[in-house]
Amino acid sequence: MRSAGFLTDRQRQLAWLGFLLAAFQAPLAAKLIDDASWLFAVVVAMVVATVILADDAQRRRPVTAEPAE
Repeated sequence: MRSAGFLTDRQRQLAWLGFLLAAFQAPLAAKLIDDASWLFAVVVAMVVATVILADDAQRRRPVTAEPAE
């Protein structure tokens, strides 16, 4: 049996949506905006991706049996 991650299924879907939106917005903003504010979208996408990867790692971890008392 596998352990559940720290994100619910709904939170996980929203995290993927947020990642995709930020990842697609960054190059578009870089093309349209003269300053480097588009880097914020890159940082947000990286943070959300890190959370998704951490949740994945926790979901893949096997459940340890608790010792009987």
